[in-house]
Amino acid sequence: MKQTRNTQAKTEILNVINHSDIALSQSDIQKKLGDLCNRVTIYRVLERLENEGLIHKIINIDGVVNFAKCSGKCNAGKHFHNHIHFNCKECHSVTCIENVVPDIRLPTDFIAQEYNFIVSGICPKCSKI
Repeated sequence: MKQTRNTQAKTEILNVINHSDIALSQSDIQKKLGDLCNRVTIYRVLERLENEGLIHKIINIDGVVNFAKCSGKCNAGKHFHNHIHFNCKECHSVTCIENVVPDIRLPTDFIAQEYNFIVSGICPKCSKI
């Protein structure tokens, strides 16, 4: 099994994602890290963290790629993220809604292996403004 090394950039990026209540884009992460590392390093670390089953990728309604922590069931071989992602139209935040899983009924001979649902609307923070 290939050993992956933990760099300061990897540790800090994972900390930023793990301590966020919403999914973060690469630019969000870069702003939080300041001058710790450049854009290319962040992309490489994000790809490594996803491959290791520590984070998952969400594409929001604007086409921006966001990253969120994995729920704990994921590993390097498989991700388990069959849940809804809520995209706020006001603040553009993306939130994992893990306790809501849609009931999918496909036609005969179709086998679902994974899915990604984006629900758009107004988040609780923006609805109070």
